[in-house]
Amino acid sequence: MSGFALAATLTAPAQAHDQGSGDGKPPHWELKDSGTDVRFRGLSAVSRNTAWLAGSKGTVLRTTDGGKNWRNVSPPGAAELEFRDIEAFDNRRAVVLAIGEGEASRIFRTEDGGATWTESFRNTDAKAFYDCVTFFDSRHGLAMSDPVDGRFRILSTRDGGRSWKVLPSAGMPAAQPGEAGFAASGQCLVSSGSRDVWLATGGAARARVLHSSDRGLTWTVTDTPIPAGDPARGVFAVAFRDRTHGIAVGGDYRADQASPQAAATSRDGGRTWTTAGTPPPAYRSGVTWLPHSRTSALAVGPTGTDLTTDGGRTWRTVDTGSYDTVDCTPDRACWASGEKGRVARLER
Repeated sequence: MSGFALAATLTAPAQAHDQGSGDGKPPHWELKDSGTDVRFRGLSAVSRNTAWLAGSKGTVLRTTDGGKNWRNVSPPGAAELEFRDIEAFDNRRAVVLAIGEGEASRIFRTEDGGATWTESFRNTDAKAFYDCVTFFDSRHGLAMSDPVDGRFRILSTRDGGRSWKVLPSAGMPAAQPGEAGFAASGQCLVSSGSRDVWLATGGAARARVLHSSDRGLTWTVTDTPIPAGDPARGVFAVAFRDRTHGIAVGGDYRADQASPQAAATSRDGGRTWTTAGTPPPAYRSGVTWLPHSRTSALAVGPTGTDLTTDGGRTWRTVDTGSYDTVDCTPDRACWASGEKGRVARLER
């Protein structure tokens, strides 16, 4: 089923499914028992069968049977760490990021499905706080820290996460007072293709998206229409289906605060952003394009999942379960995870 067909099925009347699907149900999130109650803000979906989760209490889980069973493959001695992002290359190789001030920010790497881990980076700068990590391919990747000395800090690897180095800050625009990334879904730093990467911000006067086309050496920055002006507001996640078409989601993460204009789109690689005509009804922390689709995407947050079938211009709520992050795979599988050990796969 193509991404467009999946989106069409999600929005079609229920009776339409009764004619074509085995059980008559429309595509829906099916919860999988993770066996734990930790919050999983880190998710890396490899395929319909394989996915990795990263969460609080230093927890990393992996499934290779579509979520029927989850193996705890957490790095030893990591129980005090907060894992917020994970990037997996297959069912054996993955890189996981722990967030926090100073030495709480760390990166671990495994090549054997989590049986063993190597700590490949530990932050020693008390002013740095790493939020997200992304990979262009199995060798080249970046991680980002909140501003240090007035500029976002970028960490680079060329060997699949075995070693890391801080990139020069000369090509990074100055940060606004109070500006930071949100370590809410592992999607404040995302890449598309071999060289393009985007960094989403909030917490300051304006919510912005930074873009680099040279793997993080030089950056441009653009304001988005997503409301900011408060430490709890801004762009929480971005997704690009290619180097030009992007979606940004966010809002105000406080449950008692409204989140108008919680989504925006770009058709020029992030140089300009346009508010969604019908945005999600509340704060959203994660977003992903549906596989093999040019127009359909999912956004998730604590109050539900929203679907767009027109490239992010209009959104419709299709589920009210709580999720923090979402990820889809080339073999047309979508996964989501969040609080209280929640993990689900889109079933159809």
